[in-house]
Amino acid sequence: MASTTPKSYFWKGIRDSAPFILVAGPFGMLFGVLAAEAGLKLVETMTFTVTVFAGAAQFTALQLMQENAPTLIVLVSALAVNLRVAMYSASMTPYLGAAPLWQRAIAAYFTVDQSYALSIVQFETDTAMTVPQRMAYFAGTNGLIAPVWCLATYVGAVMGARIPESWALDFALPIAFLAMIAPMLRTAAHLAAAITSIVVAILAAGIPFNLGLLVAGFAGMVVGARIELAMTHREATT
Repeated sequence: MASTTPKSYFWKGIRDSAPFILVAGPFGMLFGVLAAEAGLKLVETMTFTVTVFAGAAQFTALQLMQENAPTLIVLVSALAVNLRVAMYSASMTPYLGAAPLWQRAIAAYFTVDQSYALSIVQFETDTAMTVPQRMAYFAGTNGLIAPVWCLATYVGAVMGARIPESWALDFALPIAFLAMIAPMLRTAAHLAAAITSIVVAILAAGIPFNLGLLVAGFAGMVVGARIELAMTHREATT
């Protein structure tokens, strides 16, 4: 009979998250390189990645910083990109809500796409798990990826500081966004939201301080949500 101690669930989380190294490593390194190219010092880059710990938000903030957007716009845009984490947290509350406050605070910090996706599947599948077992598994999903992300960022920042400016790596950031977004376009609602955001962003390009990006993001969310609701209603009535 397999062991079901919190420790065994922690190591299961480690094993389940191992394939994500292939994503976290290259993207962490890319962020480090681009941060160095943007003029951030090594300590600034590492402070950024350790305190924020959210790839999409970090890339968004870095892009806007390169465009000299006001600090408030950088912060609001990064928060808007990470709004999905609030939905992740709400989804996991029934499973982790009874844990001590300090554990929930740490879990909130480490809630990212990979930790949520693995954990919610595990929690819904293994309904006999206790709260300590669930928290141990969740910790395991970050026990490997978080250090890899930070180490890869460090390596990228060191490498980036030594890359000649003539190499002009500015093109890498838009490509990174495309690589992150493309796998997420799985439904009609996702596609509609993406297309709407692109069209509105182009039309609103003239709005000062890059506010057009926020307008485009909001428009995309509204369109995507309406289509998602319409699809859900159609399925419920058939």
